[in-house]
Amino acid sequence: MSDSDGSTYSSAAYDSNIGMQAGVIHNSNVYYVHPDASPQEKFKVGVRLLEDGIPSRAHEMITDAIALGHHTAEVRFHQVLAVLSARTYYDLSAEELQRLQRVSGLVRNYPEDEWKEALRVTFDLLAALSTASGEAGPVLKQLQELPSRQHNAILRHLDLMLTGGLKDELWAETLERAAAQRFGNDRAQRVWAYFEPDPIGARAALPRPSTSAAVAARAALPSRVVLFVVSSVALGVLAWIANPTEAIVESLVALGAGRTAARCGLQWWGRKPRPDISGGADVPQPHSPAPAKAGFTKSVHSKFDHYFSVRTPYGFTPDTWLAHTTEVRRDLAAEIADLYRENRIGVERVTWLIRHLAEEARNRHNNGTLFDQYRQVRTPAWTKALTVVALAVLGVAVLSGFGTAVAGATQPRPLWAVLALLGAAWSGHAAAHLWLKVRRERHRVAQETRKYQEDLAARKNAQQRWTDHLDATRPSEREMETWLACDKTSFVDEALRHHRLTWRDLITHTILVTPAPSCRRGRVRGGPWRYSDYVLRLFLFTRDGIREVSSELKFSDATRKNEQRSNYRFDALSSVQVTENVDVGYDLELVLTNGPARKIHVKDADAHQLATDESAQEISEISLSAAGFTHTFRLLEGIAADGKGWIERRDNLTPFQIADRS
Repeated sequence: MSDSDGSTYSSAAYDSNIGMQAGVIHNSNVYYVHPDASPQEKFKVGVRLLEDGIPSRAHEMITDAIALGHHTAEVRFHQVLAVLSARTYYDLSAEELQRLQRVSGLVRNYPEDEWKEALRVTFDLLAALSTASGEAGPVLKQLQELPSRQHNAILRHLDLMLTGGLKDELWAETLERAAAQRFGNDRAQRVWAYFEPDPIGARAALPRPSTSAAVAARAALPSRVVLFVVSSVALGVLAWIANPTEAIVESLVALGAGRTAARCGLQWWGRKPRPDISGGADVPQPHSPAPAKAGFTKSVHSKFDHYFSVRTPYGFTPDTWLAHTTEVRRDLAAEIADLYRENRIGVERVTWLIRHLAEEARNRHNNGTLFDQYRQVRTPAWTKALTVVALAVLGVAVLSGFGTAVAGATQPRPLWAVLALLGAAWSGHAAAHLWLKVRRERHRVAQETRKYQEDLAARKNAQQRWTDHLDATRPSEREMETWLACDKTSFVDEALRHHRLTWRDLITHTILVTPAPSCRRGRVRGGPWRYSDYVLRLFLFTRDGIREVSSELKFSDATRKNEQRSNYRFDALSSVQVTENVDVGYDLELVLTNGPARKIHVKDADAHQLATDESAQEISEISLSAAGFTHTFRLLEGIAADGKGWIERRDNLTPFQIADRS
C-alpha cells in the first residue's frame, strides 16, 4: 500500500493475526438483572449499558422497561440514543426508522422538562442531516443550551450520525471535551488494574498426615507401658518385702531420676532433626523437585526468581540475594506449584502470593528468622548432661532395688526378681523408644498445624490487601469506554488534519478497533472485551475514494506507533469476507484488485472463557459491536458490491422525517 505521496509502507498492523489470547473476566454484577426486577431497575441497567458502550443490550433492556409501563421522556431519550449509538442513518432498517418516527410523534405527550427538550433536539438534529449548515443553526443553538448531561450524551452517541456541516460546527467542542477527559481520573496509573486477574483464594500447605510407622508406634505404646508398669511394680514389691525402708528410698530415687530423664530426654531426642543451612550450605530437599521445563511449575519458579530479585534486603545485590535464598525460594516455589496446579489456573492469579512471599522472605531476613525452618534446634549441654546423669541414677536405683529384692530372699523370689528386672528393662526401653517417636510425631503435627494456621492467616490478609487495592484502582467500564472514545476522537482529528479534510469533505467514516498482537485482554461479566493494546483502523470515505489509516495504540498512556496510511478507489475494493473460527475468532478479509488479500483479526474466540450464565453468541455480538465491526463491514460490503455507485445509492435514500410535534 502507498500513501498519497507514493511512499510505501508495510506493517503487521495491516495484516495482523494473533493467536487466541487468555483473558481476565471480572465477576461483576454491574449488568446483572434479576428476573423479577422492576422496570425502573431494568432502565437503570440499560442506561449503564449505554454509557459503557453496549448499545444493543441497552436497547433491549430499555425496551423491556417501556413494555412494563415505564415510559417517561427520559426513558424514551435513552431508547433513541441506544438505537442511534455507533451507527449512521444508513445503518438503520426501515422498521427502525418507522419506530423512531412513531417515537417522535410521542414527544408532545410528555411534560416539559430537560429530558423532553433533549428528545426534541435529538429528532431535530436527525431532521437537519440533509440541510445546509446555515439552516441547522437553530437546532445547534438548542443543543448548546441543553444541560451538560443531555448535551454530552447526544454528541457522544450520535457521533457517526452527525456528519458534514453539522459535524464541522460541533467538532471543535468534541475535541475540547476529548482532550479534557482523555487522561482524566489518573488513567496512566490505573489501566493496568483492569487487566489484572482477580486473585485466587489463599492456600497454605496442610500438615502432613501421620506416617504408618507413627500410627503403629502409637498403637503398640500402651502394651509396652502396661508391661513396664507391671514389671516395675513387681520389682518394687519384691524389694519392699525384703527391705521396706531401702525399697521406698530406691523407688523415690528411681521415680525422680526417671522423671528428670524423661523431661530432659524429650528436649534432646523428642524433635526430629532438620538440616542446618543457616551457614549457606546447599542442602538438597527431597520434597523440592527441580523446576519443570515448561508449564505452570516453570512459570511459578520464574516468578519467584523475578520477585526475589526485585525485593532484596539492604546490602544485597539481586544475584547475591538469589544465591543466598536458593533453598528458601525452591521450597516456596514447590509448595505454590503443588497447591495451585489446576486446569486453567494461570500463574497471574497467584502472582500476588508470590510477591507476598518474596516480601515476607526479605522481612524475615531483616529480623533474623529466614532460616528458622531449616535451622537445627540445638539442645543445651547442661540438658544433655542432666539427661545422662538422670539415666545413670535411674540405672543405679533399679539395680539397687533388684539387689534388695534378691538379697536374703528364698526361692522362688530371686527368679521373680530377675524376670521383673528383665521385663522392666525391655519394656522400658521399648516404651521409651515408642513414646519418643509418638512425641516427635505429635510435635511435628502441632508445629506444622501452627505454621499452616499462621501462613494461611498471613496469606489471607495479603490477598485481602491486594483485592482491596485492585478494587480501588481498577477503572470502571464507563472510564474505559470514555478513554477509548477520546483516543478515537484524537486519532480521527489527526487523520483529518494530515489529509487536509473537513467533515464537509466526507461522505461518512468508520473506525475499527481490534486487538494488537500480544495484548492483554479483560472484561466484566456480560461486557465486551477490552485490550491493553489496540490497532485503530480508520476509513475515511470521500467522493474520490477511501483513505485508510491504522495505528497501534498502547491504551495505558494513549501513545501510538506504527502508523500506516493507504488510499484506494471504490472500485479497487473487490470483495470483503468474514471468517469465523470457533478456536480463533473473527477475521475480516479485504481483497483489493491491485494487491494481495489483507486479513484483519477482529476478535478472539470466546467459547472457552464464559461465565456459566453467559451466551457465547451474545458476548460475541457485544464485542463485535464495540469494535465497530458491524458498521465497518456493512460499509465495506456495500462498496465492494456497488463500487462508486454506492455513493449514488446513498444519496437517493430518503432523509429522516420527524412527526409533527406541535
